[in-house]
Amino acid sequence: MQNFDFSPLYRTLVGFDRVADMIDQAARSETSSQGYPPYNIEQLDENSYRIELAVAGFDEDDLNLEIREGVLVVSGQRRSAEEPREFLHRGIAERAFERRFQLADYVQVTSAELKNGMLYIHLRRELPEAMKPRTIKIGKAGSSKTRRLTSSKKSN
Repeated sequence: MQNFDFSPLYRTLVGFDRVADMIDQAARSETSSQGYPPYNIEQLDENSYRIELAVAGFDEDDLNLEIREGVLVVSGQRRSAEEPREFLHRGIAERAFERRFQLADYVQVTSAELKNGMLYIHLRRELPEAMKPRTIKIGKAGSSKTRRLTSSKKSN
């Protein structure tokens, strides 16, 4: 994996250091997780997403989903079997895991379900009313609202 130096960004952009830190963190966590369990991230529409994790051999009780400081943490810890088993070949990884997904602002987990060895996590971006686009009506020149706005600008 190639490392990127974001120090030039810190010198010229204000407020974007958080983005560079998130990219660095994602690159570091991706190399350390070694790809288990495999997953997909799907965009269903403009504001809806789904994460699919292949968690064969895990029950609902073995899995834990938690959101900490804007990071979705999915972990699995298999309970030990009651009786010992003797394998001739063991190809199904039932080892403990932890996957982290950095969530963008206003992205919320809406539901999660386990079906046929796949964990489906549904997410939705919910923008607050103040962040949604809105139309501003343009008044006619000389109206009282236009004059008040112009006069307050002149006084600054």
